[in-house]
Amino acid sequence: MRRLTLIFLTILFIGLPFSLVVIKPVYAQSAQTTTNSGGNVVVNTISGPTLAQKAVTRTANSWPWYVVRGSGIVAAVSLVILILSGVGFITGHTFRFLEPITAWASHRALGIAFGVSILIHMTGLLFDKYVPFNLLSILVPWSSTYKPVIIFGVNFGSLYVSLGVLAFYMVAIITVYSLLWIDKKPYSWKLTHLMSYLVFVFVFIHALYLGTDLAGGLLRLIWIVMGIVVSLAIFIRLWRARTI
Repeated sequence: MRRLTLIFLTILFIGLPFSLVVIKPVYAQSAQTTTNSGGNVVVNTISGPTLAQKAVTRTANSWPWYVVRGSGIVAAVSLVILILSGVGFITGHTFRFLEPITAWASHRALGIAFGVSILIHMTGLLFDKYVPFNLLSILVPWSSTYKPVIIFGVNFGSLYVSLGVLAFYMVAIITVYSLLWIDKKPYSWKLTHLMSYLVFVFVFIHALYLGTDLAGGLLRLIWIVMGIVVSLAIFIRLWRARTI
């Protein structure tokens, strides 16, 4: 019985997509009243791509947008958690939820995930056919012409895009220091790690004005609230370190 069920499911999963791709769609049309038709319904084959072929074409054109969108959301969420957990190391709140070793390991793994999501986010832009990005525009600040910003009559160029590019370089520096020199150069690592707060400011503005999901509605409100929460956490962290 299990073997028959397995064979049936195999035929179903293979045959259904095959039939969608291969079989051409047909539509029923009312025939003209002639001596030959007699008012019968005639089925004519209409040439053109099938629904499955249209879906494949649309997916091929739009998948970079979904990759850029999804990786951007992952990067935003992971950055918020990174900042809050990092501040929690100073205040001790993080260790209320996790053991110290687990907390540090999770923080490091989350930082790597954040960096990878940024790389995926930027790489996806190179394949997006709807947004004019190339290798130069995603690596060199202010080289992009996407959504120029004018503030008080002053043209700041692709400010929001450039903030994302600058954040990428700062994340790269922070990641290298954290992986290679946290023990060898602790003071330099500490100073470098403070750049993560500036990274959050850049990413917050970048996402707020360029993020598709943050264009309006509840998600935009949530992102603004998260920005306020993280800003307060950063203020508390700097105050405790007596750097302000």
